[in-house]
Amino acid sequence: MLGIAAYDLAMVAKARRSAKKGTWMHADSEAVRLAVYQQLAERGTAPSTVTLAEQFNVAVPDVAAALRDLEHERHLVLGGDGAVELAHPFATRDFGFAVKSDRTLWWGGCAWDAFAIPHLVPGISSALVATTCPACSTAHAWNVHVDVPPPGEQVAHFLMPMAHVWDDVVHACEHQRIFCDEACVYDWLARTGNERGAVFSLEQLWRLASGWYEGRLDRGYERREPAQAAAYFASAGLVGPFWGNEDLQST
Repeated sequence: MLGIAAYDLAMVAKARRSAKKGTWMHADSEAVRLAVYQQLAERGTAPSTVTLAEQFNVAVPDVAAALRDLEHERHLVLGGDGAVELAHPFATRDFGFAVKSDRTLWWGGCAWDAFAIPHLVPGISSALVATTCPACSTAHAWNVHVDVPPPGEQVAHFLMPMAHVWDDVVHACEHQRIFCDEACVYDWLARTGNERGAVFSLEQLWRLASGWYEGRLDRGYERREPAQAAAYFASAGLVGPFWGNEDLQST
């Protein structure tokens, strides 16, 4: 069996042969988005640009351009090498959360994303979410079900207000974490010099995650507009300037 590197080289060679024959088509960015998300949901890994080019019979640069378009539309986050780093709620590297079902292991892009994966992926009703407290390195794990929040006295802390998450989305995701309790949050803030963000319960985190990515695996998915997002946050009991909805009441 070919290794990954050898397989990619073989695909490049085949792509070049197709290019000489003039058989390229244009990459459909929505089809590329679905292919990325479907493989991440099924296998926990993202397809390479070469694999996508072979799948759609297009040039590798054409796939790269489609990925950049998807990043511009905030459907994906690309790393410095142009590969997918985040396709929320999935990540392709360690952001502090491992998520395991009976058939797949994923990286969760943050606390929010990790709790969202069992709600999004078809055919699983629960997943084991594991992380460590950023303050004291205590290990934590929960069986996250789709029908009831997990028990636990731990708290979530999100550093960046929602209006500024996409100023640096990787930094924001790296700082959406779960701590043992508020004492650990304050210890971590004192040590790092960061200001307190939003602190809330596991139940509220579960409610935030439960429906946020609904439809993301389907064609034609559209991200929420800011007003829709603000109303969704309020429905999870998260209200205030941090969430951009201080004029709303939680329901």
